[in-house]
Amino acid sequence: MRNTFKALMLAVPLTAAAWMAQAADSPVGRWTTIDDSTGKPKSIVQIEQAANGTLTGKVVEILQSDKGPNPVCDKCDGERKNKPIKGMTILWGLKPDGAAVWGGGSVLDPAKGKTYKAKITLTDGGKKLQMRGYVGIEALGRTQTWVRE
Repeated sequence: MRNTFKALMLAVPLTAAAWMAQAADSPVGRWTTIDDSTGKPKSIVQIEQAANGTLTGKVVEILQSDKGPNPVCDKCDGERKNKPIKGMTILWGLKPDGAAVWGGGSVLDPAKGKTYKAKITLTDGGKKLQMRGYVGIEALGRTQTWVRE
């Protein structure tokens, strides 16, 4: 009984350390988005791995909006037109593209109602994420820093 307890006590920190190392290598989790023009937190996005192995991101909380606590995507087209931004998938189709980099996906900017090509890069040991949205080539875009919760 004592040996089982010792083995369990040893396994718990090792499991936690392995999970933390994996989290640092993956963008899966909750991220606070930071407005690149004001530097203030805007929302919380939950990034998950889809069944096909790609990454998707959904807005799970609005922290700051010029359009009140429950903004809608009034500039969006199609099925997203006038839908609540909270609960909306704004990031999809990202695949691994090197160490700590995922690309080949798309990101929606709900404020502009436009969809861009997307690339994300983990930095600062997995504590920050550089979200790059662009048109055509990467040089024609902008980057936001997201912070892991």
